[in-house]
Amino acid sequence: MKSLWPLIKVAVGVGILVTLTVRLGAQAFVDGLAAIGVGSVLAALGLGLLTTVASAARWSLVARGLGLRLPLAAAVSDCYRAVFLNSVLPAGVLGDVHRAVGYGRQIGDVGRGVRVVAIERVTGQLAIIVVGLGVLVASRPDLLGVLLPGRVGAAELLVAVVVLAGTTFWMVRDPRAARIRGVVRSTLTDARSGALSRSTWPGLLALSVVALAGYLALFVVAARAAGTQASVRELLPLLVLGLLAMALPLNIGGWGPREGVTAVAFGAVGLGAAQGLTTAVVYGVLSLIACLPGAVVLLLPALQARFRPAAVPVLERSPA
Repeated sequence: MKSLWPLIKVAVGVGILVTLTVRLGAQAFVDGLAAIGVGSVLAALGLGLLTTVASAARWSLVARGLGLRLPLAAAVSDCYRAVFLNSVLPAGVLGDVHRAVGYGRQIGDVGRGVRVVAIERVTGQLAIIVVGLGVLVASRPDLLGVLLPGRVGAAELLVAVVVLAGTTFWMVRDPRAARIRGVVRSTLTDARSGALSRSTWPGLLALSVVALAGYLALFVVAARAAGTQASVRELLPLLVLGLLAMALPLNIGGWGPREGVTAVAFGAVGLGAAQGLTTAVVYGVLSLIACLPGAVVLLLPALQARFRPAAVPVLERSPA
């Protein structure tokens, strides 16, 4: 099942995009590409710098909380490369895996390097989910049905509780889960020191809110470029839904659920499903543009090696 998961993610993401194309037509995608201008590109690059620096500072803060060294400049460079790889590779997490393993090798402990990056990513995702749900509950609680269609019945709830209890029992008692238990204990210990200490969590929260604001601002830019005239107050809950959909592990570099949820949300409030799809397409393209400096970071070592002057051997003079 684990080996099939990447294929399932790609299949679901592609299936959502194909369904949207059949239902709403390909014109929404064409309009999204045509709507992007110079101003949108510059805004994407600027907001991309803001969100990348915030994520890098969050990573550095977690590392410092664990007594590790991670200069901000190096963190920004690695985060740019990671977000670019996440955007262009199907799995959506390979960039973070790359920076986690690379940092682990730098500090001489790959396991700890992976845990530091995992804590940083979970912190950011939790901020998006908690703050995003808070915005939805405060402004448009009726839109929660877009992400959670229908009502969860007692049978579904019972199944979820049984599965969770069974998994917990297996992890606690089965000898084969000893390695997993060790990883969980190490991660929780590092999380307490690197994320939940009094000297660390306020900074992590502030940086996560800054990053979230940057993502939402880019979504507003995309909506305006797509021709949406609704006010920011009306757009905010819809855009939050789009961001929450991106947290679902069934996308291709962010594409798929975002477009489906945004189209449904825009249609639900009378702005038109096609308008929502166009907005999501513009956001996806602008997000890719925002992380293009990561391609430069990725290619820079190869370019430096190619254009580095060749060493000229020094010839020893023979004695006369």
